[in-house]
Amino acid sequence: MKVLAAIDIMKGEVVRLTKGDQATKKIYSNDPVEVAKKWEKDGADMLHIIDLDAALGNELNNLSTISEILHSVNIPVQIGGGIRHVENFEKIASMGFSKIVIGTMAYRNLDEIRMLSKNYSDKIVISLDEINGNVMIDGWRSSSNYNIEDAIDKFNKLGINIFLLTSIVKDGTLSGPDVATLNSINTDRTSKIIASGGISSLIDVIRVRSIGCDSVILGKALYEERLDIKKVKTIA
Repeated sequence: MKVLAAIDIMKGEVVRLTKGDQATKKIYSNDPVEVAKKWEKDGADMLHIIDLDAALGNELNNLSTISEILHSVNIPVQIGGGIRHVENFEKIASMGFSKIVIGTMAYRNLDEIRMLSKNYSDKIVISLDEINGNVMIDGWRSSSNYNIEDAIDKFNKLGINIFLLTSIVKDGTLSGPDVATLNSINTDRTSKIIASGGISSLIDVIRVRSIGCDSVILGKALYEERLDIKKVKTIA
């Protein structure tokens, strides 16, 4: 199982939110590049970087900072946040990011995803940001009118098989992963599931691994020093 280190960027700073609520923002660093280098040094298989400003529809965009990170590390970088148009996706793909996470656009513009899947199916990661099995979009503020199973089925038919499952009620809480939901969707071994939300201990990592997830994202647990990437790697 691959270990991804999360870097959420807002106004040029590394932050963490709880359940996506901006009022809970906690700043951990004003130097995202140095944070990226640290997680690489500690052994992360990949960086998972989210432009929170773009995701929330704010005018500020952290793409230049994220691009600097991309060229400062030697491990793959997965990017997401506010990628809502084909032109944006293609621009980011041309920059050299390994994976590109798509949320809102995937559910609102299926024809565009169908077009992108013809050339970029290996780069596309579909967000399953869920509450009670329902997929949320627009920075987690609106329902997509899809449930998890229907979303996976629809995108599988387009040749896309990588999904990022984030339990919104668990995100940033350090209260453990949503094992029940992960179990319910991981019976389909043709899809690769990236688990995110609530992971705070080695036991949590073992539980996610035992379910059969392809990857795990570590966020707040790293910044609060609850988990160490080197130790996680020994059991992942």
